[in-house]
Amino acid sequence: MKKLTERFLALLGLLTAELALAGVVFLGAFGLFFYLTRVVFVEHSTTLDNFAFRQMDELRAAEPSLTAWVRRITFFASAPFLTGAGIVLPSLLAWLKRRREALELFLAVLGSTLLNQFLKSHFHRSRPETALFPQPGLSFPSGHAMIGVALYGCAAWLLWRHGRHPFWSALLLGWALVVGLSRIYLHVHYATDVLAGFAAGIVWLVLLRTALRLWWREQQQVTIPEEL
Repeated sequence: MKKLTERFLALLGLLTAELALAGVVFLGAFGLFFYLTRVVFVEHSTTLDNFAFRQMDELRAAEPSLTAWVRRITFFASAPFLTGAGIVLPSLLAWLKRRREALELFLAVLGSTLLNQFLKSHFHRSRPETALFPQPGLSFPSGHAMIGVALYGCAAWLLWRHGRHPFWSALLLGWALVVGLSRIYLHVHYATDVLAGFAAGIVWLVLLRTALRLWWREQQQVTIPEEL
């Protein structure tokens, strides 16, 4: 009992402003996801989804040539691209002796992929019937939005932490947002699917980052006394 108490107090000592901020972000994202499940599966409201589709339809009518570009954009969170990125980027980081960063990026993609499939199977929402092209699978939450946020969000964090590159970090986050919006534009996902995907992706990133940080800090504290 005493040993467990000491370990618990040691973990509390690892809490920093970063973890406190992560807690706020986690609660906000989790709250948004929970709210969207109520809107979609309890209230059965389609107000937001219909509004988003109308806005995208007006944009498509005004700029017909945009559709071809949007279909290219949506590829950058497709299964083939994410599979390749989830292997190549961590391998590159490992080759550059950034093994922790490689593990973090790999788990960000893998974990969000598995969690997305679990959530889709649980909620079992069908895709919109107005999709501009056939798309297999279930709808809630959007995998492109969720896994895209996990990949680009994790990459943005690593860039910010190691190089202090706010421009590139913001660009990656903006790109994840654009990829998610492309799914609404193409009618392959509802707006609530995409928002839920963003929220779930952020929840996973915060959990992963916090768990790895605590694990590495605890391992460091254990290793140092052994070396002494």
